[in-house]
Amino acid sequence: MPAEEGTNIMVSLDDLLHDRRMTLTELAERVGLTLANLSILKTGKAKAIRFSTLEAICRELECQPGDLLSYRP
Repeated sequence: MPAEEGTNIMVSLDDLLHDRRMTLTELAERVGLTLANLSILKTGKAKAIRFSTLEAICRELECQPGDLLSYRP
């Protein structure tokens, strides 16, 4: 049975937030997302992410997209 599409993409938002001593709520306010939507991304349940959202998260966390997202076969 094939894996569900997108399940091999890992989101390291928890680690980045911890390293920067920032809460999910604070990041949500800074990037203009709801806490619920950011939580879906954090838990790896998101099906997609807009480049504008990715850009805003990277700007606020001072990271690269590859710091946030990784592929694991």
